[in-house]
Amino acid sequence: MKVLVTGITGFAGSHLVDYLLTIPGVEISGIMRWRSRTENIEHFQDKVRLVECDLRDASSVRDAIDQIRPERIFHLAAQSFVPTSWTAPTESLITNIIGQLNIFEAVKKLGIKPRIQLACSSEQYGMVYENELPIRETNPLRPLSPYAVSKVGQDALGYQYWMSFQIPIVRTRGFNHEGPRRGPVFVCSDFARQVADIEKGRKPPVIRVGNLDARRDFTDVRDIVRAYWLSLEKGEMGEVYNLCSGKDWTIRAMLDLLLSMSSVKVKIEQDPARMRPSDVPVLLGDASKFKKATGWEPEIPFEQTLRDLLEYWRAR
Repeated sequence: MKVLVTGITGFAGSHLVDYLLTIPGVEISGIMRWRSRTENIEHFQDKVRLVECDLRDASSVRDAIDQIRPERIFHLAAQSFVPTSWTAPTESLITNIIGQLNIFEAVKKLGIKPRIQLACSSEQYGMVYENELPIRETNPLRPLSPYAVSKVGQDALGYQYWMSFQIPIVRTRGFNHEGPRRGPVFVCSDFARQVADIEKGRKPPVIRVGNLDARRDFTDVRDIVRAYWLSLEKGEMGEVYNLCSGKDWTIRAMLDLLLSMSSVKVKIEQDPARMRPSDVPVLLGDASKFKKATGWEPEIPFEQTLRDLLEYWRAR
């Protein structure tokens, strides 16, 4: 089976390939830009096919997909950092929506119908009220950032191309997922790196934070990428599924747990630059629809996720 992973050099993309390499008969290709960083894929680079492609260029996308002729596409490439979408909203919308549109148009014009998984986001739900928890797929979408708007666009396009052209698409709305290789701009990884720097005496014992009261539903990335695979194996085409643990943590509780894994004594300081114009107060999901369809269950406890993430930064 020929499988294409967009965003192969990224956090989730590289973990997905780690998982795909354990499945017999899977031939893996990934698309990357010439300027993509490659540290996440160095350990498997000789086991996959890499094709240079910029998703924002329609002809580049069509040529790459024509070369690969995939039977499965996992579309993970995106501008995925919420704060960046405030400073570069046009970049976020073009990369995420137009990049995906180029994939859909390429497979349509080439006359192929690979199963496509779209990595959508819990950020789409945005302003969620306490009486709507836990969040189900039927919850209203009230996006609170340009990034979230871009993911709503991706989600809606996926539904439209399934309904209009019967391109077999599954949309997964992933809640927060963490683990080794997570970019340092994301909150768990940022805190873990700060702790590792303090342990090594590279910075003073001060942890700089944003909104510690936000509540998030965390899942290990290694459980999430297993869910991505199952979504195309057992999920219903055209459907949308939440991927989450069903348990929420305040950012403060997450930081306390991380600090309990270290002997450093630190001072917590709020950094105004880390506060968002509008923040999503709570994301707590219900994955029962996906579990019923596929039998998936998260297996890795959040404590292990944080410990592995901290060890990753200590090693670096």
